[in-house]
Amino acid sequence: MSNSVPPLSELLASARVVALPLAARFRGIEVREALVFEGPEGWTEFSPFAEYDDREAATWLTAAIDFGWMPQPAAVRQEIPVNATVPAVAAASVPSVLARFDGCRTAKVKVAEGGQRLSDDVDRVRAVREAMGPEGRVRVDANGGWNVDEAERALHALAEFDLEYAEQPCAAVDELAELRRRVKYMGIPIAADESVRKASDPLAVARAGAADLLVVKAQPLGGVRRALAIVAEAGLPAVVSSALDTSIGLSMGAALAAALPELDYDCGLGTASLFTADVTTPPLAPVGGMLPVGRVAPDPELLARHEASADRREWWLDRLARCHALLAGAAI
Repeated sequence: MSNSVPPLSELLASARVVALPLAARFRGIEVREALVFEGPEGWTEFSPFAEYDDREAATWLTAAIDFGWMPQPAAVRQEIPVNATVPAVAAASVPSVLARFDGCRTAKVKVAEGGQRLSDDVDRVRAVREAMGPEGRVRVDANGGWNVDEAERALHALAEFDLEYAEQPCAAVDELAELRRRVKYMGIPIAADESVRKASDPLAVARAGAADLLVVKAQPLGGVRRALAIVAEAGLPAVVSSALDTSIGLSMGAALAAALPELDYDCGLGTASLFTADVTTPPLAPVGGMLPVGRVAPDPELLARHEASADRREWWLDRLARCHALLAGAAI
């Protein structure tokens, strides 16, 4: 076995599984589960979403091992500007959501939620723009929920709110490329997220001219170094975002944002503010719109208080073992 994949016993020695409640339903879940463990370099996180298969989840484990066992690339900045994140809530709830994000000058608004209408998106984005004022930046994220015609119609309806960009409006790379051509006259840049982090070829979106910028996430891309390499090869501006991580995972994202040569956009790393509980004291949440760079360690009392149920812990440990076996087999 390669030295880059530590024995499973090393991962299991400190492994803890937590279940953290969210303040509002997000990505279809109300509780976020994560497995955290400690390596020679510090605490790290393995938290692929439950529906991901083992092969995709193994990439997240690569990131966790890299962050826990390897020194990280040098930081060129010590704090990261971050955006507020607004789930697909009713417009009336927008001010209370934004209040959780101290000092953030940018807001990312979820749109194209299943079971909702375009009018719901318009009302929500309008409420965000009103709360942020004319100087604030507003971006929308559809998570690939629209086809090209729906996306064009939606962006036309949302254009009055001076969007910074639209993130993953359509699912497929060819759809993004077509939409980008259609909306060029509106001056709304297109950002790719799932087309980068879930693709077998994360550079396909750049080659196809399907995006103006990339949204990169440390865990899904296999770690800080791999994400940096993708950004460098793509040659597009990058926004670093979270995968709804605990504060430990957010510290990995902050390490990525800190190492990028250029950081032209506020990062989606303020998502600890979406939780009502976390594993660190205090949580790695924005203060004055900024997030500090540096490793964090969990509070033992919080690990105990938010420990997942026995059956969920077993589910996560089994998943860890299967993904470890995939990595170990590939390293032989």
